[in-house]
This record gives sequence, structure tokens and C-alpha cells, in this order.
Amino acid sequence: MENNGLNLIFDRRSIRKFTDQKLTQAQIKQLLEAAMAAPTAMNIKPWKFVVVQDPQKLAELRAALPFGKMEAPCAIIVCGDMNSYKRPLIERFWTQDCSAATQNILLAATALGLGSVWCGVHPIDRLVKKVRIVAQIPENVIPLNVIFVGHPGEQKEARTQYTEKNVFAETYGTPWEDFENNET
Repeated sequence: MENNGLNLIFDRRSIRKFTDQKLTQAQIKQLLEAAMAAPTAMNIKPWKFVVVQDPQKLAELRAALPFGKMEAPCAIIVCGDMNSYKRPLIERFWTQDCSAATQNILLAATALGLGSVWCGVHPIDRLVKKVRIVAQIPENVIPLNVIFVGHPGEQKEARTQYTEKNVFAETYGTPWEDFENNET
């Protein structure tokens, strides 16, 4: 891969092993600033974030999430606030807005030399309920995911998961390779 701005995307990997070193408040703020730089439908910005650093609360989160057993010193719960919406149907975009914010956190963590992993919560009702209880999240706010973040205790090679068979040209089912090969 060429050494350019895209390397940040290719370098971002799910890290599941962390050191005990805590994040600084400045690092956490940078992650949250990056999150809130994400695109958002109609500039609604429905996101809310719960930063968890207390070891007991982190243990409760790990217990609540079947695939969230990572021993990270910090977790960020990304939530959508349904009270942000004033017009019907617009609230349906909250998962997209909060997912964009999530991706920005993951990329910012990589840029800061940190490791991170995204653990889904919504739309699994029992996970939403458990995370809501741990973080005392009100009913009008829906936890989308939990991002565990910290200093990486493992290194992974940069990669892409590009698969040409998943790309179509002009219409679904027309292989991209055929289109690409016919271009002059």
C-alpha cells in the first residue's frame, strides 16, 4: 500500500488486547471531538457519549456484552438521543449518524497510536437493556455500541478487505471487473 492519507484507514484494526496504561483526558477529548466531526443527517447530531473509566463499571460492561470481554482502561458508549428529533421519520437516521461518529472514534484512536474495538449493542434488546442499566442511560437514549479503547497490547498488520466480487458496475449483478476491463 502506498504511504498516503488512506493508510490510517488500512491501519485501523480491531484491537482486543490492551496495556494497563490509562488514557489522558486530552486523548479522550480528541476522540470525542473526532466523533462529533462526523456527518449527520440534517445536522441533527443525535449522538451522546458515555465515557467509562471506573474499573467496576468497566467490569459490569464486560459482563453485559458477550463479545466485550476486553480489558481496556476506557470504554465509550455511543448513544442516540431520540429527543433530538422534531420531525417524524428523521429519527430513523440516528444509527447512521452514530455509526459515522463511531468510525471517527476508531480512526482517531488509530491516529493517536491507540487501539480500539467496536462492540455492537443495538438492535439486540437484551444488550440495550444491560448497557442502559450499567450506565444509567434514560429510555429516550439508545446505546448503539460500546467502543473499548486503550494503548494496544497487540499489533496487527495493515490491511484492506477489498473483494472485487462485492462490487458491481452500474447495476447490481454486473461484475465490476467486466466494466473495468471494457473501459478504454
